[in-house]
This record gives sequence, C-alpha cells and structure tokens, in this order.
Amino acid sequence: MTGGPRMLEGRCECGDIRYRVADEFRYAANCHCSNCRASTGSAFKAFAGIERDKLEVVEGERGLMIVGEADENHTRCGRCGSLLFSVVREGEWVHVAMGSLADEPSIRPTEHIFVGSKAPWYEITDDLPQHEEY
Repeated sequence: MTGGPRMLEGRCECGDIRYRVADEFRYAANCHCSNCRASTGSAFKAFAGIERDKLEVVEGERGLMIVGEADENHTRCGRCGSLLFSVVREGEWVHVAMGSLADEPSIRPTEHIFVGSKAPWYEITDDLPQHEEY
C-alpha cells in the first residue's frame, strides 16, 4: 500500500513562503525568453509543469504576491520577491520555478525554449533540443 505520490518541498529565499508539490511533473524546460530572464535575473528559467491542484502553499499564503490575474500570473513571495511558480493555461497548470524546490525532483529539463531571444552573453553547452520559440 502506498501513501500517494512523493511530495517535494519548495520555499522562497527568506523562508516566509513554503509549498508542497507532487513529484509528478508532466514536462520541464529551460525558458530563455526575455520575460523569464527578467523575472529570475538569470540567463533562463528552469521550470516544471504540473496540474495546479497538485501544488499547495502550506505556509505564508497571505504573504504571496500575485503578479497578473488569478488564472495567469507569476506568484512570488511578497517579502523577498522570490519567484515560486507561474499559473498558466487558463489557471489549470503551474510552472514551478525549479530553483525554488528544496527537494530534488525526478524530472529534468528536456529542452531549451525561446532560444531566439536568449541572452547574447549566455552559451548553451548541453545537447538538449533548442527551439526558437515555444
């Protein structure tokens, strides 16, 4: 008898926000679009997609900063600003910022997307497929 899916813990930088998500991600990618670069302050955002109902904020929900609409947004910690996840696809899915996971997920990014707008100073050195857009 199993106790359900393995659960992963995630958190913001300051620790005010903690979430739990099932280790049942459907896809993962490295996004190089200008918006993801700006929101992370990095060359790309590694994210993993999962159904929204498989993620639960377990601490600090009142401190969330929602940037956007209820069904299309970036969810951050209102205190430290850490990007935790993005609500996408009419609110049915979340793209978890993999850097906010405290536990190791079983999935790895399988592709680079929006490389047509990647940072000119960053060189992709792995063998994952590269797509100009999504």
